[in-house]
Amino acid sequence: MPMEVNFLLGYVEASGCAFQRNGSWYTAQEAQAHLREKFKYLIATNKLETTEQFIERVATRSDLTGLAYLVRCNGGPIITSKQWLSDELLRLRQNP
Repeated sequence: MPMEVNFLLGYVEASGCAFQRNGSWYTAQEAQAHLREKFKYLIATNKLETTEQFIERVATRSDLTGLAYLVRCNGGPIITSKQWLSDELLRLRQNP
């Protein structure tokens, strides 16, 4: 799991996409830093065992408001971060 999660965090940071959290838009670097902090907390408390749990528990929605995290890349459509990261995880696993 750590290798896949680190890959996904790097993917977020290098994406150049905009990320919406709680109604505000953030840069890819800000989004990656936020997700990494949530990830570190859940790992430290033994609450993550799989990369799918990382996506679901860390990168899908705000713990405070329950609002979904959204992603927009290159002026394209807005999609959920859950779908965006799940698609990338699938690509990674199909093309190791």
